[in-house]
Amino acid sequence: MKSSLLQVTSSGLHCPQGGFFIDPSTPVERAVLTHAHADHARPGSRRTLSALPGRPLIEMRLGGESEHEFLRYGETRSLGGVRVSLHPAGHMLGSAQVRLEYRGEIAVVTGDYKTQPDPTCEDWQPVRCNHLVTESTFGLPVYRWPPPDDVFAEINAWWRSSAAEGKCCLLYGYAVGKAQRLLAGLDETIGPIFSHGAVEKGNQAYRRAGVRLPPTRPVSEMPADHDWRGAMVLAVPSAHGTSWIRRFGTVSTAMASGWMAVRGTRRRRAVDRGFALSDHVDWAGLLSAIQQTSAETVWVSHGQTATVARYLNELGYDASPVALDVRSMEEDDAATPTTRP
Repeated sequence: MKSSLLQVTSSGLHCPQGGFFIDPSTPVERAVLTHAHADHARPGSRRTLSALPGRPLIEMRLGGESEHEFLRYGETRSLGGVRVSLHPAGHMLGSAQVRLEYRGEIAVVTGDYKTQPDPTCEDWQPVRCNHLVTESTFGLPVYRWPPPDDVFAEINAWWRSSAAEGKCCLLYGYAVGKAQRLLAGLDETIGPIFSHGAVEKGNQAYRRAGVRLPPTRPVSEMPADHDWRGAMVLAVPSAHGTSWIRRFGTVSTAMASGWMAVRGTRRRRAVDRGFALSDHVDWAGLLSAIQQTSAETVWVSHGQTATVARYLNELGYDASPVALDVRSMEEDDAATPTTRP
C-alpha cells in the first residue's frame, strides 16, 4: 500500500508535501473538501478549498467560521508545490474528485461519486492517475442501478396512482443532494410539491447555484387544515414514523436509496414503496471508473473495502482496503439499512 503523496492518519487522508488534508475528520489548518455532506465537510478547519459550483452548500454547511476558497472545475492551485485541481464527481452539486500532482506522480481521491447522469450537477469525468482512492459503498455485484429515467417513471406513476386514490405521497431522501435530484425528476403537472424544512433549505441553495427545480413550498407554511390529498412531500428519512407525518392524513410512503436494490430492505424500512436511486457508483460503474483512470495502485475506502480490493487484485491491480473514518451517515445515501436514517 504505497503512495508518496497520501498518508492515512487519524484525521483522514493527508498530503504531507502540500500540507493539507482531504475531507478531514477533525479540524485542521487546511482542508480540501470533496463535497458539502456533513461526513465530508466538517466544521472547525481554518481554511478550506472546494469546487465553486458547491459554494452555496459549503457556505450553508460551514458558514463563516473558516476561510473558504473555491476553484472552478479543472482550475489548478499550488499548495506546497503540489498541483491540486478539482474535477466533477457526479455525486451532488459541487462534488469533486481531488487530483494531486507532484514530481511526476498523480493521485486522485474520488470522494463520493456516481457515473449516472444527473441534471442537478455536472457529470462524473474520468481522471487519469497513478494512484486512486475510491469509495466502495455499494461495492457488490448485487448493486446495479436501473436507468434513472425508468426510476423516475416509476416514481411519477406511483404519485399519480396515489393522488387518484386521494392520498398524499411522502418521498424520503436525504436533505441535500438526493432530495434535489428527486425534485428535478418529478412531474409537477401531477400536483403540488412540498418540502420538509431541511429539504427546503437545500432546494434554496441549489436554486442560488442556478439549478432549475420545480416550485416547492415548505410544509411549515401551510395552515393546519390544509388538504394534502394529491400532494407530493419531499421529506428526510428520520421523519418517517414520527408525529410530523400525521398532518398529511392518508399517505403512501416511499424511500429512494441504493439500498432499495436489495429485497427486504423496503420491509425493514417500513415504507410502501422503494426506488433504487443512488448518488453513489454501483458495481459495474465502480469497475468501469477504476479502469478508465488507468491507475496502477488503488486504495478502497468506505463500504465493501476488503471484497472490492480482493477482486481488484485478482484483476491485476495493486489494491488495498483503507479505513479512513466512521461516517456520520447524517445525510448521505450511504446510510445502511441498519443505521439510523
